[in-house]
Amino acid sequence: MNKLVRNLLTLNQLESGRDEMTVERFDIVTLIRGVLQSMDIMIQQKEAKVGFDAEKPVYVWADEFKTEEVIRNYFSNAMNHVKGDKIIDIKYTMLENKVRIGIFNTGDPIPVDSLPHLWEKFYKVGKARTREYGGSGVGLSIVKAIMDSMNQQYGVINYTNGVEFWIELETK
Repeated sequence: MNKLVRNLLTLNQLESGRDEMTVERFDIVTLIRGVLQSMDIMIQQKEAKVGFDAEKPVYVWADEFKTEEVIRNYFSNAMNHVKGDKIIDIKYTMLENKVRIGIFNTGDPIPVDSLPHLWEKFYKVGKARTREYGGSGVGLSIVKAIMDSMNQQYGVINYTNGVEFWIELETK
């Protein structure tokens, strides 16, 4: 309950525009490695195979704290929904003046009729399944609010063997 209240307060601040944005230059690779390290026990418990092959820094301009919250949310969702081969793959693609970061997990694709609603507050694709891991239905609406406040793109792609959530961040 405490986590839900904190998430709702965060979302309220973001949506009202009262939350301060601190845009700075930082290495997104280091940030992702930090998130993975902090979630190592959860990864081991799930017996997930996590891939992230980044050899050199990738510097972005964004709010580092809020970006970490987005990555942590996407990764937690991937952990909660990983199935089958239990693969979670984090990749980045360099675009013109941007980088796209995607977090893919094997498992069930999201039903097509649910895709437009994913970013809505309290929306849950599988209400019974989200109760299993304590999902509140607020995480992706926080992602939306953060990415909108930074004027950056985000989205989801269904594959036959899983789902990828992605964001784009400025590199210049």
